[in-house]
Amino acid sequence: MTNRLSSRGKQSVLLIAGILMIATTLRVTFTGAAPLLDAIRAEYGLTTAQTGMLTTLPLLAFALISPLAAGAARRFGMERSLFAAMVLICLGIALRSLPSALLLFTGTAIIGCGIALGNVLLPGIIKRDFARHVAKLTGAYSLTMGAAAALGSSVVVPLAQYGAGWHGALLMLMIFPLLALLLWLPRLRHGAPAALSNTGALHSRRIWRSWLAWQVTLFLGINSLIYYIVIGWLPSILIAHGFSEAQAGSVHGILQLATAVPGLLVPLVLHRLKDQRGIAVVVALLCAVGSLGLWLMPEHATLWTLVFGFGSGATMILGLTFIGLRASTAHQAAALSGMAQSVGYLLAACGPPLMGKIHDASGDWHLPLLACAVLSVVMAVCGAFAGRDREMV
Repeated sequence: MTNRLSSRGKQSVLLIAGILMIATTLRVTFTGAAPLLDAIRAEYGLTTAQTGMLTTLPLLAFALISPLAAGAARRFGMERSLFAAMVLICLGIALRSLPSALLLFTGTAIIGCGIALGNVLLPGIIKRDFARHVAKLTGAYSLTMGAAAALGSSVVVPLAQYGAGWHGALLMLMIFPLLALLLWLPRLRHGAPAALSNTGALHSRRIWRSWLAWQVTLFLGINSLIYYIVIGWLPSILIAHGFSEAQAGSVHGILQLATAVPGLLVPLVLHRLKDQRGIAVVVALLCAVGSLGLWLMPEHATLWTLVFGFGSGATMILGLTFIGLRASTAHQAAALSGMAQSVGYLLAACGPPLMGKIHDASGDWHLPLLACAVLSVVMAVCGAFAGRDREMV
């Protein structure tokens, strides 16, 4: 009996390690390109709007692939689907790093497909295997995801400047999905793929008719919209205000790190609350404060980046936790995750190119940052509804 319990404990530890390593790939392989956008734009002669497509393509992939992820997990198993996600990310990184504008965009889109599978299925596998620890594990993988992204944003510019070039710097980000593949291999060899409930199609139809599902979806979706506007254009915003490329890359890394910090703090608070309405409103409004600060006092960009990053990271953790808390089954969690991320990333896909065009027309970043502040207030209202203590039926 003791050996059996010990074996089960080891399997749980290995599963958690695999989940966290997969989490490291879900942001850095995408956002790590942002500090290098000016160099990419200069090499290929891209416009601001065309460069914004490097942020938009993965978001479109998220929107298109997210609704399909739960079905893939039912057919192939969650383990195999997550393994396939890491393979897609590796393939996309390899193609993106080749000296071709076409492959740059193609590889970026493929990376987005892999990230979409991981984004949707990780909350489902946490709900399935760690239903009593949803908030803690969601915080842990959000922290890991943000920390990896911060590391990537901080090192890509020095790597590019000291011999690797931007192609080599982006290629080196493949270390994250490669390590995830190695850690995830035992899940394929020793455990039967655990598919989700067979009633998935019914749950998926019902989810789109639930007001609670829409409240969670808009809370997460608006956060995705403003986050990807800021994460995509922050280096350009800072360079426009006199920061060097290396300084902009460092602040971009600080933003990623700030989004990770709530992973330590938010889970400690959540279990003490009857519901999550108050904290949802507060952290959403932090995004508004950070956006307004970047507009009105850009000389204190590091402070406002920390405020925005903390608010956005906490909002994301709450939104992902809502998926586990508001769903009644593992499949419902995956279906809600697919809905929230599909709608959210469809909204987010419009943000970077639209804000790029507004910048080109107005000549500054004031209107995009004001729009982010207004959207943050709307997100706070959605959080006040999504944070109520109830489950979908």
